[in-house]
Amino acid sequence: MKGNSQDRGSKGDAGRRRPLAAAPEVVERLRQTFQALADPTRIRIILRLAGGEMCVSDLAGTLGLTMPTISHQLRLLRHLGLVRARREGRMAFYRLDDEHLTHWLEEGVEHLSERAARGAG
Repeated sequence: MKGNSQDRGSKGDAGRRRPLAAAPEVVERLRQTFQALADPTRIRIILRLAGGEMCVSDLAGTLGLTMPTISHQLRLLRHLGLVRARREGRMAFYRLDDEHLTHWLEEGVEHLSERAARGAG
């Protein structure tokens, strides 16, 4: 079927996919991104921002964390290019800066929810 994710790459006789290849700098960025996503606080922030732009105080209030904690995590996420800030007076509003990240999150939540529903952990 065209467009199916199973059709990506070249399959051999046994239906195996061709291994992915990436330049060393891409591998390093991928490592940094997955490392950032390994932190539960950053995941919670990213999930909130997937719903739209928010300021630090609103993030802190909805997540039950301190503003310095939120600011620290946002600084790391900005450094990786995962979130972007917009200033309005003294307030900074944050939003996701990578459409692929939203896709990864949606796919991950859907995948793990399906597995949990099947009892696969």
